[in-house]
Amino acid sequence: MIPRAGNFSGAAVFRNHCPASAGATFTIMGQRMSSDLFGRVNRRTFLRTLGATVAAGSISDRVFGTSFPGAEQAAWTPVRVRGAVRIAGAGAGRVAVSDGRSVAVTGADGTFTLVSDSRHPHVFVSLPSTAEFPVTPRGSAAMYQPIVADAGGEASVVFDLARAAGNDHTHGFLVLADPQTLDMEDIGVLNATTVPDVRATVKAMGGTRLFGVGCGDLMFDNLELFPEYEKAVQQMGLPFVQVLGNHDADRVRTDEMSAATFLRTFGPANYSFNRGDIHYVVLDDVFWIDDGYIGYLSQEQLDWLRADLQVLEKGRRVVVFVHIPVYCTTHLRWGNKKPEKSMVVNNRQALYDILAPYKAHIIAGHQHESEHLVDGGIPSHVAGAVCGAWWTGPVCADGTPNGYAVYEVNGEEISWRYKATGEPADLQIRAYDRGTDPAALSEVIANVWDWDPAWTVMWYEDGIRKGKMEQRRGFDPLASQLYRGPEIPRKHPWADPWQTDHLFRAAITPATNEIRIEATDGFGRVYTAVCR
Repeated sequence: MIPRAGNFSGAAVFRNHCPASAGATFTIMGQRMSSDLFGRVNRRTFLRTLGATVAAGSISDRVFGTSFPGAEQAAWTPVRVRGAVRIAGAGAGRVAVSDGRSVAVTGADGTFTLVSDSRHPHVFVSLPSTAEFPVTPRGSAAMYQPIVADAGGEASVVFDLARAAGNDHTHGFLVLADPQTLDMEDIGVLNATTVPDVRATVKAMGGTRLFGVGCGDLMFDNLELFPEYEKAVQQMGLPFVQVLGNHDADRVRTDEMSAATFLRTFGPANYSFNRGDIHYVVLDDVFWIDDGYIGYLSQEQLDWLRADLQVLEKGRRVVVFVHIPVYCTTHLRWGNKKPEKSMVVNNRQALYDILAPYKAHIIAGHQHESEHLVDGGIPSHVAGAVCGAWWTGPVCADGTPNGYAVYEVNGEEISWRYKATGEPADLQIRAYDRGTDPAALSEVIANVWDWDPAWTVMWYEDGIRKGKMEQRRGFDPLASQLYRGPEIPRKHPWADPWQTDHLFRAAITPATNEIRIEATDGFGRVYTAVCR
């Protein structure tokens, strides 16, 4: 029987040891399980898993032309927004202010005039690095104010910001992708596991100035739980910027209205801010059509981004947060030639063209698996899910532990690692003994979930270095044990294990007693795991 979603505690899960032979049993979360895990796993429809209703190919390519389907535009009126940006009471010059369409830059005295219209409910400040994050009482960042126009179409907005208490040249951020809470049971697990883990990570990072990123799918369609999510955010003790995910949207038939609840709760879905030497951008790349969604950026979003970046010098470091990855290789591992339209940003080349003059990184969630890749010349990171396989066990579909990504910034240099919930920071490998795969009894397997091509993965037999392990696509044994089968996992039996490319294998000499696996990341950090 698979443990109930609310019962696992984040205790050590396959920390460094694993089943010794085919047919062996082992204990995970208090349950005795078989190691006969392998065999063909037929993928159920992924979109059913995500709760979406659009299957691959069901949306015609015509939507990627120059016009978009949707409701007729409501009548709108122009609004002129006059205001000021002040830091510690003094006007702040050369600060961008926007409604998500137009961008104005403050004068030397901090004043600005922005021409907007009644379709845009907020105006936000692209927060300077010299200012502290303004936050709501619930912990979400609040770099925005509502646009309230008078009868003459005039509005007034003043941003009074606190001066930053320290230098953000060195700072960091935590990316929490897909908390995806469906009900109060899930909220309970989030509070019992993720909240204390984030607090411990913040404490361990000492005086590093940090912010959090809710990287979309904060909810699992139940938007009434937004306040419960924000209570968890408040307990984490970090200012949090929020990204709109497909499960955070109102189920309406036009993209224009899909973000209504999110906008009321968190403010704009497209905005920017600065920390240290980095310019950060948040984009809503979930585009709703009829009764489903695709990954897409509208022309207005692209035009806004271009205008936002024009305030920067060329060559600056820019980090973009989205929910749906701009690109990922999930479709290749499922045996498909093309990605499903709900899995990637279909007009990503337009985004790449805008980002080309800058040193960009793109960070996403959505997939409930971990992947690092480069597409269009831009590094992209797909973070594993906070909820793993929808709060049904301790790992995602690819074996990545439930957790979040930790990024550290020094000037324009960025490093990263993945933090498994409830585990030590240096847990970066899960190793499986010989015999775990009955089709390859002599092989050990290692899942190195944060792997990218800069890593090296070696193995040692009784202390003797043998060489690089072979990277080979396959299913993570633990994910297969937990999620393979029509009746499991309990809460969401449609949650399946998925093939991944971050598995490594080595055939071991029979007389060997101990195998040590050593993985070195692109920043020179070395992680080890031991098996037999």
